Amino acid sequence: MALTASTTLSATAQRVTDVFADEEFVKHVSFTVGGELKSFEISGPTSGAFTTKTVRTLPTTRMPEIARKVVGASLTVTQVEDWSAPAADGSRSNNIKLTVAGAPLDVAAVQRLTASGASTLVELSGEVKSAIPFLGAKIASAAEPVIGKALNLQATLAQEWLSEHP
Repeated sequence: MALTASTTLSATAQRVTDVFADEEFVKHVSFTVGGELKSFEISGPTSGAFTTKTVRTLPTTRMPEIARKVVGASLTVTQVEDWSAPAADGSRSNNIKLTVAGAPLDVAAVQRLTASGASTLVELSGEVKSAIPFLGAKIASAAEPVIGKALNLQATLAQEWLSEHP
């Protein structure tokens, strides 16, 4: 199933990157959706290429029943983000991989931050896959809107965070 989203944030691409890679922001996003941040690691400064690894638990209450039957009341999600170094104008890309412990779901996405002066266009495109024979497409189809909403929520919360943490 395909994931797509886009939004414009009123901050430079570097500032948006710094927020997305801020452990307190990641904790805030996890808490907002009723989850808990288990661990957060960052390798390298956000001014160049770097990687983050986030492990969080999330409730499955908003997922369709078919997905809850497979994964239970909560799930542990590992999110690895491989950020490119910024281009001359500050634009950059971020390869995102999500894995769900105990669930047959894999998410791969690319997030692009396009600098436009004092604002940044954030675009996300990706795919949700499940390797279960026969049911895999149904599970991926059920999970896609939930994952899409979660990734969109991150951008919405980033705008609020930028306003509250200048």
